[in-house]
Order: sequence, then structure tokens, then C-alpha cells
Amino acid sequence: LKKFGRMDPDSVKSTLSNLAFGNVMAAAARDYQKELLSQEKANAAASSGHEEFDLDELMDDPELEKLHADRVAALKKEAEKRQELKLQGHGEHREITEADFLGEVTGSDKVVCHFYHCEFYRCKIMDKHLKALAPVHLKTKFIKLDAENAPFFVSKLGIKTLPCVILFRKGVAAERLVGFQDLGGKDDFTTETLRTFFIKKGIIEDERKDDDDQDEDDFVAGKHKSVRSSVNPDSDSD
Repeated sequence: LKKFGRMDPDSVKSTLSNLAFGNVMAAAARDYQKELLSQEKANAAASSGHEEFDLDELMDDPELEKLHADRVAALKKEAEKRQELKLQGHGEHREITEADFLGEVTGSDKVVCHFYHCEFYRCKIMDKHLKALAPVHLKTKFIKLDAENAPFFVSKLGIKTLPCVILFRKGVAAERLVGFQDLGGKDDFTTETLRTFFIKKGIIEDERKDDDDQDEDDFVAGKHKSVRSSVNPDSDSD
């Protein structure tokens, strides 16, 4: 007070007025900040509620429900078909006898039959690759027959060189692979090389292409949802 007593009265009044105005502005700034925070929280809550509503709407979308139901039905049908094929002897590279031969090659639409000799090294190589392919290509039956124990069919089919793989379609011998002549002529060919040969001959399907098609279907479905939100001299012979 003593200090203010030395100042001009008008100056003191102006200073006090400025201090009061500063306090008012500070309070207003605090209130404004609180208002902004409150508004942001309200907007966030409204946005969250809107998203939940959209998700519920998507879950009740009849088109998506139909898409899901169709997919489930297709998977069920595929599983039933796979089980049926396994009961027919598909899914493994099986040994058969001459007595079984006609029933086996006429019992399925596509059959790969390996005529082999148990002591021929190249027959063992062929068996290894066929064994790898059989479980993957379930729609085709893979069987093998000891040529020594099937003289009648070896003669009727004109088999002169082993290994000999004959491809049957609906019980008819349509194609054959003699030795390794169509696989590069060497013992170190890969299972993929044999697979490619079979695909070209149409005796097996390209399962990888089917997977790609399914991936594309799944992508489209997901996008829809997001929008809504001969003789080979090197071969063993009989």
C-alpha cells in the first residue's frame, strides 16, 4: 500500500484493471479447453457407436450370410467327395494284383498304373514320385502292378520296357510313359517334372490353380465385405 501510495491514482486503477482482465482471460481459456476436451470425447463416443452399428449391420447382411452358407455347403460337399474317393482306393499309391486290374482301372475315371519290376532301380525311382503325388491328387487313382505277376496284361498292353506308366481314362489306356524319356531321360528328375507331365496329359488336375481360384474368390468376398464395410535305351527292360 505504501508503494501504491507513491503512484498516480489513475495508474494504480489501470494496473488493477489489467490484472483483473488477465484473470478473466485465463479462466475463459481454461473453460474453452474443457469444452474442447468434452466435445472430443462426445465425438469419439458417437464414432464408436456408429462403427458398432455398422458391424452389426454387416453381420446381418443377407448377401454375406448367403455367401457364407454357400461356402460351408461347398466345403461339406468336397469333404464328402474326398471320403468317397478314398473308399474307392484313391489317395495312396497302392499295390494291386492281376486279378484286381480290370476292376481298378474301370472303377475310376482317371487312373495311373505303374507296371514295374521289383529289382529295377528306375522302377523304385518312379514309385517314389508316384507315392508323393497320390495323396495330393485325390481325384486320380494311383496303382502299381508287378509286371512279372501280370503276364496277360503286359502282353495285351504291349509293354516292352520298364518302368511303364499307363494312364487310363474311363477304363481306356489313353497315354503311356515309357522309362524316363519324357522326363529328361535322367534318374534325377523331380516330382514336379512328373506332375507337369501328368497335368499336360490331363490325367491329374493342377491343384495349385484351384487354390489360386479359391484365393481369388475369397478376396472378392472379402472385398465385398469391406465395401459393405516309346523305348528309352537307358531304361531297364524286361
